[in-house]
Amino acid sequence: MRPTLGRLAAQAAKSSEGHVLNKGAKRDPELYVLLAVMSGAFGLAGFYFGRKPTSATSEAKVNVAAGGMPWQTEASAGDSAREHFKYQYHPGGDPKNPPKDAPSALHSVIVPNVNLPKELHEKYNKWGKDGY
Repeated sequence: MRPTLGRLAAQAAKSSEGHVLNKGAKRDPELYVLLAVMSGAFGLAGFYFGRKPTSATSEAKVNVAAGGMPWQTEASAGDSAREHFKYQYHPGGDPKNPPKDAPSALHSVIVPNVNLPKELHEKYNKWGKDGY
């Protein structure tokens, strides 16, 4: 049986592989130090990200009240337009506190504590104007 071209290439690569590595290591011994430093860096990075992976958002765990999902409760007291579809949570994360309606993410407005001249306020404040 004749050896094929693939077998010949594999045998040639296998025989020269050890020779090339030894020759390169003798010529550049600082590669061993570089290998140790890079292995340590990747090892520490793997250890860190394995224990505490990063996330896109930093979320805090909230203690949701039992039956506090909007589809599990009846309408709560408050504005008739937003009686339904309110999540409930325990204030302070303590289940002993009575459930409270969560603030709406769509209707909350944070007004920054900034003093602007009236002309700049009219120019840059688009809240409540047509088209915004």
